[in-house]
Amino acid sequence: MAKVFDQITQNLQDFIQQQSLFFVATAPLSDSGHINLSPKGLDSFRILSPTRVAYLDLTGSGNETSAHLQENGRITLMFCAFQGAPMILRLYGTGQTLLPGTPDWDAKRSLFPEIPGMRQIIVVDLDRIQTSCGQGVPLLSYDGQRDSLVQWSAKKGVEGLEAYQQQKNRVSIDGLPTPLAGRSPSNAP
Repeated sequence: MAKVFDQITQNLQDFIQQQSLFFVATAPLSDSGHINLSPKGLDSFRILSPTRVAYLDLTGSGNETSAHLQENGRITLMFCAFQGAPMILRLYGTGQTLLPGTPDWDAKRSLFPEIPGMRQIIVVDLDRIQTSCGQGVPLLSYDGQRDSLVQWSAKKGVEGLEAYQQQKNRVSIDGLPTPLAGRSPSNAP
């Protein structure tokens, strides 16, 4: 049975901190636009307050989340228990993208480890926090984080990542601009 909370409680915070994976979902306003659902790992999630969270977003093949947030701000984060007692936790809210050099970047950036390929930080103000049973989620064992994205980013280097982001991360698959669209390569993350 679903339970709704007005903030992240200590029990929910403990649950979040035990998870090695979370999912991010966003969508454009267009009926024909593509809904985005992305898995996230590594040490990339932080609870800023009982109603505010953030995650460190790494360079990837697209930048759908930022495009959708810039257009409409809607975002949902989901955590699932793959071990132990079953539970699903969804964090609903409005998000914004922080880029290097923007106000609040340094303060938020200091909360995360140095991970090659960091592109932006997504900050979410929560307006609904909801749990559900999760009894249909399978039990899975955790073997560790993959390091292939980190290695790929380290190999590309700062200039290579800037070029990649300018080529692949400036617009969504539906043609929506991302916050990176307004940045020249010289001030790209």
